[in-house]
Amino acid sequence: MIKFEQVSKTYPGGHKAIEKVSFHLQQGELAFLTGHSGAGKSTLLKLISLMERPSAGEVYINGVCLNKVTAKQVPYVRRDIGVIFQNHRLLDRYSVFDNVALPLIIAGSHRRDIEKRVHGALDKVGLLNKARCAPETLSGGEQQRVGIARAIVNSPPILLADEPTGNLDPELSVEILKLFEDFNQHGTTVLIATHDLGLIARMKYRSLTLKAGKLVVDPLMGDTL
Repeated sequence: MIKFEQVSKTYPGGHKAIEKVSFHLQQGELAFLTGHSGAGKSTLLKLISLMERPSAGEVYINGVCLNKVTAKQVPYVRRDIGVIFQNHRLLDRYSVFDNVALPLIIAGSHRRDIEKRVHGALDKVGLLNKARCAPETLSGGEQQRVGIARAIVNSPPILLADEPTGNLDPELSVEILKLFEDFNQHGTTVLIATHDLGLIARMKYRSLTLKAGKLVVDPLMGDTL
């Protein structure tokens, strides 16, 4: 489902964000991506979602080499990937419903289908009764769940989360991760970037660890350095 083969990313100025990273996530797998701040977690997720391109190596999604995807094809590839950010990135001038509907509107979905899918996504995260609210009226945990609803509204087979519990207390963090487990149990491949080692230990899933841009621990491969 997600495969990295000796992938490196060097930014202008010579900063090596990740270096010769290789791993394979199977379809329907849930895994954590961990490492210190600046280890390369966000860059790795951006490479999967085509927000960045590798400097070397190859990234594959469903057997498709992303290196060969043209700029015109990027929106179609991204339809298979839901992305959740730590800071929600909600649009305050729009209602909760409209924020969640945005990916469907961009994709040109029919109005009736949009309403059905948005209500379904909000129901999954327990916020159907907040559909007409403004994001600023919601708690931090509720705003994060709106971000999750937006990411899953078009039922993507892959879900990426970048520090999704970074601004939440421990109780809310567990609640959010249980949502990811539920999506995973329905067949979604989930990769969660986090620095919360305690949370990772409690969840007991595969964990990929980056250190200074290199993959140093993968339970399926052992230490890679």
